[in-house]
Amino acid sequence: MLCLKSFNEAYLSEPQELEVRDEIFSKYKYALAHIGVDFYQEDVQEALLNRIEGFEDAIRATIAYWYWLKEQSRPFYPNACIIQAMNDGWDDRYWEDSYLDNPNFKNPCDIFWEEVGKVWGFDVRNQIIADVNSDHKGYEYVMFRNGKTISLLAAKRLGWERLKECALEED
Repeated sequence: MLCLKSFNEAYLSEPQELEVRDEIFSKYKYALAHIGVDFYQEDVQEALLNRIEGFEDAIRATIAYWYWLKEQSRPFYPNACIIQAMNDGWDDRYWEDSYLDNPNFKNPCDIFWEEVGKVWGFDVRNQIIADVNSDHKGYEYVMFRNGKTISLLAAKRLGWERLKECALEED
């Protein structure tokens, strides 16, 4: 999935500071994506790039607010919320670490890796698949041990047996 370095105006940020914030961002990006934050929206990117102090607090406050609104059956406007949290420096006083236990907040690459292990068996998976990952622009892929690569989306569409056949095919 995306990282802050891939945002349009990331070059304007200090590389070391961006690296630190990217590490923090990587912990929460799947949660933010699930609750509806659009990382391709320029004002969202700008807000995420411009907040230095309290960056993690603002992200946590956004997720905590989403949980609260969901509990209250009230609407949530994810882009407006993350922008306001970043711009106003929301604190994370209502944050609970258990929020990240939500299975919808997991990395899709990790989920696929676990699923394929359960379906094919972990030894077979490890013999056929080298990696399931994403690049800095958000392209998610499955890399087979034979050197072939397929998008994660295409791999899911193929189904387990056809995927295995594809992985084992010789060129």
